Parts: sequence; C-alpha cells; structure tokens
Amino acid sequence: MKRILVPTDFSEHAEDALKVAAQIAKKNDSEIIILHMLELPHQMNDAILGGVSIPETMLFMKKANETLDEISSRPYLDGIPITEIVKMDKPIHGITQISKDYDVDLIIMGSHGSSGIEELLIGSNTEKVVRNSEIPVLVIKKDIKNFNASNIVFASDFTEETKKPFEKLLSITKFFDSKIHLVTICTPNSFKPTHVVEQAIKEFTSEFNLTNYSTHIYNDTNIEKGIINFSNSINADIIGMCTHGRTGFAHFFNGSISEGLVNHAVKPVITFKI
Repeated sequence: MKRILVPTDFSEHAEDALKVAAQIAKKNDSEIIILHMLELPHQMNDAILGGVSIPETMLFMKKANETLDEISSRPYLDGIPITEIVKMDKPIHGITQISKDYDVDLIIMGSHGSSGIEELLIGSNTEKVVRNSEIPVLVIKKDIKNFNASNIVFASDFTEETKKPFEKLLSITKFFDSKIHLVTICTPNSFKPTHVVEQAIKEFTSEFNLTNYSTHIYNDTNIEKGIINFSNSINADIIGMCTHGRTGFAHFFNGSISEGLVNHAVKPVITFKI
C-alpha cells in the first residue's frame, strides 16, 4: 500500500480519517496525499474558464494551501511523506482524477452520515465517491485512537461478480493480517435455504487460498440491519461490502446497501466497486 488519498474539507470528520491514514501509513511506510477540493461559486468558475483573474479565487486558494500546510504539520503525521493538493473541481471528479494520476491504493474518507430527506435528495460526497470509485474506499465515522483491522466482515451473496472485488479485499486483509468473516444475510424478502447458501459460500471460497476465515448465515429483517447486527455480534473492526455503483434513476429507485451502511453504520466501512 504505497499511496493513501485522504480528501479533506477541513472538518473534524475529515481529520478522523487522516488520523487513521497516519496509523496505516506508519505501519507500511506509505505516502499520504491530502486533497482539498475547492468548489467555487458558479460565477467564479465561469470567469476562470473565460480566463479572467478573480482576486477572491486567489484568496481561496491561498487560504486552502495555508490550511493544508497547518494540517500536514500535525504531530501524528511526523515521519510520513505528505503530498498536499488543492484542486478546483467538483469533489467526485477531482478525487477520481487524483486517484488515477497518483496511482492511489486506498481512499480514506470521513463521514458524519446523513438521514431523512437530506440522505434522499443530496447524499454526501463520501457516498458519491463510494458509488463511483474504482479504488477501495475506507469510510471512518469517528475518532479512532488505535485503528485495528483484526476482524473484517465481508457481507455478500457470493456470486460470480463479487470475486474480483473480493480479491481486492484479500490484499487488504493480508496487509492487516485480518480474519475474514464471510456472511450472507437472509431476510424475508431474500430468503434462501441454509444448504443453498452454504453451497454458494463453499464454491466461492474454493477458488481462493483462504486460511484465516469463518463463514456465517445471519437472519434479520433487512440486509443493512443484518450486516450491522452481525458485525456487532462478533465485534468486527471493519465492514466490507461490494457496491454496484448505480447512478441516475436506477440508483434512486434501488438504493444501495453499501451507501446505506456508509450513512448508518458506526463501524468503519470499506467498499469495493463491482
């Protein structure tokens, strides 16, 4: 894990993510890229594209760079190679581009979550990155003094399309020396007989050289609650999920379990796009 990208809006939640990134980086001699997206008012963007210099824009850039300098000097980042970037773009576009340009291995983002009408109509920038990123995204919901990844839950239906994302998870678990808890959540609306689920998991795991893992079937009223309740029952450190990256009306009507977890779970959530 050579490079970790931490987007920041200078909030407390973003700093929680940066502290976790620092703990991971120190264990692996990784570089941290701290990115601030400067999303300017629409009229300023129009003027910039037209080649007109706006003093306010330069002031915003100067202030953002000064704040990044201050953050990079925090004691918990001592000894870690830091790259600071201020980019003028919409958050999802800028984060995606920087991830590609710098060959990032992991994105770590803070999130306060959302609920109700805010969640339905807006969604957080973190949720949008989770939906679109080809790179694994680790979402941190609170300050974690001693980040641990000894127990990682991977909730899935263990179909063919989840195999490639699972390979990415394996690289994460090898790095942290984690135990993987493979679980299928059965609900009234997605019920499968035990023997069917067990056979699906058996066929899935047979293609991987797994050693430190366990398999589970957990029943609950819906999948999101099942994942959260199962993770709590085994005291998991991280919840791992695949995301289909739905957009537009398909996303609006179908929703996304992984994005729901990003909004509602207290534990860290790591997502892998199918």
